[in-house]
Amino acid sequence: MGAVTGGRLAAEALIEKKIEYIFTLSGGHITPIYQYLENSPVKLFDTRHEQAAVFMAEAWGRMTRKPGIAMVTAGPGFTNTLSAIANANMANSPLVLISGCVGVECIEKLDLQDMRQLPIIEPMVKKALVCHKTNRIPEFIDFAYRTAITGRPGPVYLELPVDILNASIDEAQVKKTNTIVESRPADSINAAKIIEMIQSSKNPIVIAGSGAWYSDAGKELVEFTEKTGIPAFTFALGRGTISDTHSLCFESSLAIRPGAALFANFSTDLVIFLGSRMSLFYIFGDIFPKEAKIIQVDIKPEEIGRNRSIDLGIAGDLKALLGILNRIIDEKGIGKSLVSRFSEWVLTLKQAEKDGKAPSIPDWESKNIPIHPLRLAREIDDFMNREDDIVVGDGGDTPVWMGMTRTIRQPGHYLDSGIYQCLGIGLPYANAAKLLNPQKRVCLITGDGSIGFNFMEFETAIRKNLPVVVVISNDLGWGMIRHSQEIKIGHAIETGTFIGKVNYHKMVEALGGKGMYVEKPEDIRPALEEAFASGKITCINVMTDPTTISPGSTALANLGSYKA
Repeated sequence: MGAVTGGRLAAEALIEKKIEYIFTLSGGHITPIYQYLENSPVKLFDTRHEQAAVFMAEAWGRMTRKPGIAMVTAGPGFTNTLSAIANANMANSPLVLISGCVGVECIEKLDLQDMRQLPIIEPMVKKALVCHKTNRIPEFIDFAYRTAITGRPGPVYLELPVDILNASIDEAQVKKTNTIVESRPADSINAAKIIEMIQSSKNPIVIAGSGAWYSDAGKELVEFTEKTGIPAFTFALGRGTISDTHSLCFESSLAIRPGAALFANFSTDLVIFLGSRMSLFYIFGDIFPKEAKIIQVDIKPEEIGRNRSIDLGIAGDLKALLGILNRIIDEKGIGKSLVSRFSEWVLTLKQAEKDGKAPSIPDWESKNIPIHPLRLAREIDDFMNREDDIVVGDGGDTPVWMGMTRTIRQPGHYLDSGIYQCLGIGLPYANAAKLLNPQKRVCLITGDGSIGFNFMEFETAIRKNLPVVVVISNDLGWGMIRHSQEIKIGHAIETGTFIGKVNYHKMVEALGGKGMYVEKPEDIRPALEEAFASGKITCINVMTDPTTISPGSTALANLGSYKA
């Protein structure tokens, strides 16, 4: 063994993890790692902004259920990542952010891009680490990687000072660790209690959240639903773990989704809450009847009981627990009786679904000009009808309209920011989706405000040959804010809510992509057909009605006023 630098140790540790891509923007403080990743099995994917790099890593982590890796330089490179890190933290996305920083010997000397990075990011991540010993770099990378994905996933921060990376040491001093944790803890005693509570209920519902996706519990969830006859709803990355087209799936659990969700949430007597959180989206638990029993299953024990008392809380892995539940049902031979018991409840929800969608049909089919945004969402949903099509939603009102409409057939095939509602995720998410799935169609629907945040990622997509199709719902400004102000204070404040007509499609053409402009609803589908047939990254600039008010705008107007 001879001398080895910290940069080489970091590169070799990343290669050892069989990481396919690192999403990055170059900088001097991380060049010591770059030089050893060049021509290695790990590919560096460079973006035009550090925020976009982290968003891409986050989307990669969401879709692969393995930590996405982002790497940025010190100071402004680091601070540019913070919104994306906060989004990943709120969404529980597995992610490792590696950041360079000023050398240990130069702290407080006013060196280039010197700042205290750790105290800023520590509250925003699952774990924040700084390695001050060159020989320990492989240990820290291993620690960061497994921390990001074990238990409840989340972002992990790893800081590597540049002098630690540049230092040379005897390789014999290095301890190299590479641990993979595969554990699926399940509570068989409480599983039996779940069955008892189900047998005592009349109107139960299942709500499957992101935990169902991260535990890969789709097969077990479908089996459980079919064995019990309990109607299922899905949320966040749980969407698609049981297909929206399944006879017992009633699509999104959110009350703003046209369909049965609002009625079910109001009428249930037992909520089986699987890998989801009692957040604003459920009015902090108040959307369910006070007398309803709540079963909450989560891999993170501290999450159980947030905002509402839980009748049965179970900390554990969903896939394992659902497997036990399915086995108990078989052993007891109670499947047919349960299906029969809840059959009338299912029929009631099917009627509620029909009744709940009826008011939105005129908007989904609207022929108005400017185009109703629900008509735009429906056109995209109808066109993106392949089993493996991927749709990304970005913006304020725009992902609300798409979330009210999208039929999700497979998990991991619809992405939006989540409860952090961070604008600008769209192009990075779409680019990551296409990079991971080059054979699949990827469509981003985004607001005209949100497209401005990472607009130069159009250039990244062109340079990297990622032919995604971007549809801009152009309502001339910040629609959600405009409408919430109209509701709350009686008028919109033009400064800050009005952008005006911008020819985004021509800007994309200037970069080398394809641009299209749509004003009539009947032209949406032909534009989508032409865009996907072109094989080029395409921007379809669709002029939508600036006066339509989404349920999201109404909710925003009442922000902080949930109770008198």
